[in-house]
Amino acid sequence: MRRTLTAIGLALTVLTSGCAGQNYPTDLFRAQANAPYQLGSGDRLRIIVFGQDALSNSYSVSGAGAVSLPLAGDVRVGGLTTTQAERLIETRLRAGFLREPHVSVEVEAFRPFFILGEVTLPGQYPFVNGMTAQKAIAIAGGYTPRGFQGSVDVTRSVNGAPVTGTVPLTFPIRPGDTLTVEERFF
Repeated sequence: MRRTLTAIGLALTVLTSGCAGQNYPTDLFRAQANAPYQLGSGDRLRIIVFGQDALSNSYSVSGAGAVSLPLAGDVRVGGLTTTQAERLIETRLRAGFLREPHVSVEVEAFRPFFILGEVTLPGQYPFVNGMTAQKAIAIAGGYTPRGFQGSVDVTRSVNGAPVTGTVPLTFPIRPGDTLTVEERFF
């Protein structure tokens, strides 16, 4: 009898541990909220080379994280801030093309965010400055009748690796984030 109860208790522990979910630290996300924006695939940049109208234009960051510029060729800007991208492009243009290039890089359109799960219209949406998880859910048409309205799971690339965490609805969303609204159980 004692063995049977122990076996049942062990089986229940194993079964319920799968339901507990993984608790991810949101400190990584909070640090990222105030970090300078890093360029990535899907961003559209306005690059201005002062005094060189033929080089100034809008450029899209490719899947490889690069922009293709006249004279400079492919310049890898993925993971860089706009200031770092300016310096890199100036360096590439200075290498035999222009004497003293002055470059300005600004984000014309941020990469989209994605929302999945129990929302009316899951999918890809354009990022809007100042977006929170709650605003992202509203953009996706709101919750389905079975959507959990207490928190949302966010997957974000941190130092090149995807990290997922459960965050409150007031949490700031960044370009490229993937939000998942879970199903409620009652």
